Amino acid sequence: MRQHMRSHIRPSAAVVAAAAIAAAVPAVVAPTAYAEEAGADLVISELPSTSPKPGEVYDENVVITNKGTAAADGVSFRIRLTRGLDFPKPVEGCTYSTIENQIRQALCQLDKVIEPGASIETPVRFKALPQALMEAVEYGTGKIGETPGEGFGDSYKRLTLTADSTADLVAIGDDTETLAGGNQSINVSLRNDGPGWIQNQESDDLTALMVNIPAGTVATEVPKECVPFGIDGPAGSAGQPGKSRYVCRPADATFDVGETATFTFMLKIKEGTKTTTSEVKATSVYDIHPAFDKNPANDKAQIHIAIPTDNEDGPSTAGGSSTGGSGDGGSDTGGNDPQGQAAGGTGTSGTSGSSTGGASTSGSTNGSADSSATGNLASTGSDGTPLITGAAAAAAALGGLVVLAVRRRRAGAKTS
Repeated sequence: MRQHMRSHIRPSAAVVAAAAIAAAVPAVVAPTAYAEEAGADLVISELPSTSPKPGEVYDENVVITNKGTAAADGVSFRIRLTRGLDFPKPVEGCTYSTIENQIRQALCQLDKVIEPGASIETPVRFKALPQALMEAVEYGTGKIGETPGEGFGDSYKRLTLTADSTADLVAIGDDTETLAGGNQSINVSLRNDGPGWIQNQESDDLTALMVNIPAGTVATEVPKECVPFGIDGPAGSAGQPGKSRYVCRPADATFDVGETATFTFMLKIKEGTKTTTSEVKATSVYDIHPAFDKNPANDKAQIHIAIPTDNEDGPSTAGGSSTGGSGDGGSDTGGNDPQGQAAGGTGTSGTSGSSTGGASTSGSTNGSADSSATGNLASTGSDGTPLITGAAAAAAALGGLVVLAVRRRRAGAKTS
């Protein structure tokens, strides 16, 4: 480390002293740089991939190798698990905690000396909980055996996995009555009936609700979680009014078991409009049916707006909801502006920006998600962002993992 010394040189000697110091610096710095290069340099092996069933225990070893020039005397080893995973039982030498976004963490002290060129093995064990589905595991040490920081490299790595389970997405529509020429709010929802929680660890093609605006109406207020949908993806700004089709997703890209995300639109009913119907659909932000949803029967629901004619009684009730059914997709835009193709299919994130028309959402509720210590964890996004900052780098928030957004492009025809 460079030392700082008080100067006792007279001003008249300043130039000579500067030259002398400049000549001396290389001789001082070179040994210091060499000393910093000497030391332990720990690297770890990759964990094998897995797809455990709920209840199964994963038990594998990783190899820690010292590729440096000095021994590592004692090693800190850290494991972090997303909320669908847990540690089977406490291990001596490890301390356990639950950190931000329900990330479970074990910090273990390995009382071993790893000489240059030598290796040791240490186990990584976790079990899949009943709500396990889209999970991630961080594991490893610091470069010289100290507690790792955030980010990944040769000494600290991340494994993503998909449990052998499913999650049933349910679309919920609305059934209401109003008069032509007025305004009417509608509430549409997306619910996760489990058994798995949802947070995409490897792609930004996040779970979403597709909303078709009924013919003869115009969306004047749109939730900030909703973005106009083009031909193959989001295309526009969040909360943008006047479009015929929107894709809406949970605000933090995380969807627990039993949780319902509700989105409220304000519609202007055009003069002369008769009873009109459209469709909402459980899907993804690129309108690709999620592989984990094995029950398509409840993926679609209707928005039904009854509009009495001059010879009929006016509205007597409003509200209610409907699930199931296919409904009319609303080919007549009814004053809404059909959105063009998303450039490159990327579009705009559903959570950016604010609602142009001031529309609000009723938020999300968690009706039956397990909130016990053995139940939950969170993150978002894809490989590359720390778990804690997570699921939602592009849309995601996990605890200490880094979740990189790896854009999954539409392959083949869309599933309706």
